[in-house]
Amino acid sequence: MSVPPESVTPPPPSDPVTVGPSAEERQWATFAHLSALAGLVMPFGSIIGPLVIWLIKKDTMPFVNDQGKEALNFNITVAIAAIVCGLLCIVLIGFLLLPVLVILWLVFVIVGTIKANEGTLYRYPFALRLIN
Repeated sequence: MSVPPESVTPPPPSDPVTVGPSAEERQWATFAHLSALAGLVMPFGSIIGPLVIWLIKKDTMPFVNDQGKEALNFNITVAIAAIVCGLLCIVLIGFLLLPVLVILWLVFVIVGTIKANEGTLYRYPFALRLIN
């Protein structure tokens, strides 16, 4: 009498492993976005802060490279828009646009900071892609 062979069923496929940015990369990317707030206390601080972090970490941390460039591009775009608003103050509309620009800048910087802390690639809306 022969014993029927046991059927071997393969184990169910496991979930694919997603490798995201490390905690250190997320922290530096968060600083890259958050450092733009230096613009509140010093001229061009919103550009200098992300620029310094990006230059220091761009070669060793891919996530910081991406998010640092994104923060830098956005803050350069906002600086250009602020100059345009300043010029438009001559015809009075700049006085209305400048506060709106500042509020939107602050909101987008906070959103970018939160997304970077979560490890999500964030793209600022309306940002000129000046640095690739």
